[in-house]
Amino acid sequence: MDFIRCGNRIDFEVYYFHRRRMLAIFAVAECLEYQGRFIEDIINGVWLVCEETNWVLPAHNFNQELPDVTKQEIDLFAVETGALLSWIYYLLESALDAESKLIRQRIKFEVTKRIINPYIVRDDYHWMGFNLKSGGTLSNWTTWINSNSLTAFLLVESDQERRLTGIEKIFRSVDVFLGGYHTDGGCDEGPGYWGRAGGSLFDLLEQLYRATDKQFSVYNQSLISSIGSYIYKVNIDSDYFVNFADASAKTIIDAPVVYLYGKRIGDKRLASLGAEAYQKQGTLGLIRPEILSLFRVLLGLFYSAELLEYSLAFTYLQDVWLDQTQVMVAREQPDSAQGFYLAAKGGHNNESHNHNDVGSFILFYNGQAVFIDVGVETYTAKTFSKDRYDIWTMQSAYHNLPTIGEFQQQVGRMYCASDVYYRAKPNYVHFALDLRKTYPKQAQILAWERGYVFYRTENPHIVIFDDFELITPEKITLTFMLASKASLSKPGYCIAYQ
Repeated sequence: MDFIRCGNRIDFEVYYFHRRRMLAIFAVAECLEYQGRFIEDIINGVWLVCEETNWVLPAHNFNQELPDVTKQEIDLFAVETGALLSWIYYLLESALDAESKLIRQRIKFEVTKRIINPYIVRDDYHWMGFNLKSGGTLSNWTTWINSNSLTAFLLVESDQERRLTGIEKIFRSVDVFLGGYHTDGGCDEGPGYWGRAGGSLFDLLEQLYRATDKQFSVYNQSLISSIGSYIYKVNIDSDYFVNFADASAKTIIDAPVVYLYGKRIGDKRLASLGAEAYQKQGTLGLIRPEILSLFRVLLGLFYSAELLEYSLAFTYLQDVWLDQTQVMVAREQPDSAQGFYLAAKGGHNNESHNHNDVGSFILFYNGQAVFIDVGVETYTAKTFSKDRYDIWTMQSAYHNLPTIGEFQQQVGRMYCASDVYYRAKPNYVHFALDLRKTYPKQAQILAWERGYVFYRTENPHIVIFDDFELITPEKITLTFMLASKASLSKPGYCIAYQ
């Protein structure tokens, strides 16, 4: 009721995720030791979860005040729960049946009722994409939910016809997702969500690759490769990533997923990124995430020796241009975090997890943030409501952008960049775009070119320019979000201190 009354998501979710995390850790511990020491806790955890009225988060219980037991919804964490129980059902068959056959029977009953049956029967879940309007796109929900649904069908559903019906439907849904994905592989939700967009796509493909003894594979498709390579294309340094949209500036990647994705598509740079992350995190990194996906933990355990022995060093790209996502990145030195690192974006203001930020940029120096994208606050009911853009972090006035009079950028697909230009040479990079269409007509903008020129010369520097024409002169406010304190030493000069 706290979510309904106050919009608070966290208080409920802390307990919800903690229960599942404990159950996953006990299950892994029992698999490793296999002496029955954790069976009591596993049984208690399984029974507690199965007794829950609903596995859907309150924040995802759309258009309902409380869970309606007569209508089964499927959200991200209902299927995460279903997948967790499915792995326990599969991995601990002998141990659980030795205690009581009713335990696995209960798991099968609940997973079938809450995941498998509604998945087969219903076509109207928005994340399936079957009722997607022309020009619409899907989000990480599609791959995240489908990858975990596949786990349930593979491990729990024993009827071959029903299993194949479910798998066929899963891949029809994923086809819709891929059909609307940028061919440059760019994730407009940001790198923090790539782990559940591109990363969950890998979870899904890898499960079927293994279930068919490697007979099913689409790893040679160019789009699959582009989606995988995105995550290192926006890597700034170590755990820092280009964090446009709702993404966080720091992202701890799921190392086994990244490594194996790179291995499957033959991308050594992607594999190196995953291996280096795993070597830094250690095996305990597998149980680091709040949301433990047991499939990913298993991958990390089974490939642990290979990951630890992998010696090919990760190398940075100096220049990246994602022509459809309209994101550019450039670093001063090839294969080094030293010096300047610039990232800027075009696109439009109806992207997934959108902020009104067309034309904004971030700047790092020697791996440290200077100009930043502040990201997003803790999610509440307001974050994904009609009042989303009342939140300051979503507004263009709190990105590195101009405000014309009282007018900021507006939300919607029509508020987009135009006349986008990009060119990269060894000694300079030039990125420019017209922002006129991102503001309302009342701002009376005839033209507004925002441009970035990154000079990689003996004296490396970056010039940011605004070339504009207004019908009526207005007060113009240029916003710059800084990571550290700044000194306005004299008019026209601002010095930011590390």
